[in-house]
Amino acid sequence: MNRLVLAIIAMVAMSGFTAQNSSTTDTEVSTAARATNRSKAACPWPENLDAVKAAPDNHKSIFENEHVRVLEVTIAPHSKEPIHAHCWPSTLYVQQGGDIIDRDANGKILLDSRQLKVKPKFPFVDWTPPQAPHSVENLADVPMKLIRIENKE
Repeated sequence: MNRLVLAIIAMVAMSGFTAQNSSTTDTEVSTAARATNRSKAACPWPENLDAVKAAPDNHKSIFENEHVRVLEVTIAPHSKEPIHAHCWPSTLYVQQGGDIIDRDANGKILLDSRQLKVKPKFPFVDWTPPQAPHSVENLADVPMKLIRIENKE
């Protein structure tokens, strides 16, 4: 795995470790987490559209705690993901890819990367707000690979 990805995962893991081992009690940490956590109950989309449940061949959870969920995302060449959603804002580490089309649940095109004036240079990091039900189609001859860090807070 790429060193940057491992460093990000280590930082995420340590942030949870630090919170649990600070001077606050476990009860105080749990209460604070509940007060700020965007739980699944607060998600505006049905639970069955969660990316890991709706598109398990594409989204694999590699780490999760009350603060973050880290997903390994792979979209095979010339394939399309099932419709799914992301309840939390995310940092994306896009390792490789090519042209894509992102469509909403009704098939309306949200993004066609072929229309971009400036093409991204891989790898790159980006941020995205929560994403309503959508499906990404990989038009490239290579798999699209990324690490998605969903911020639950």
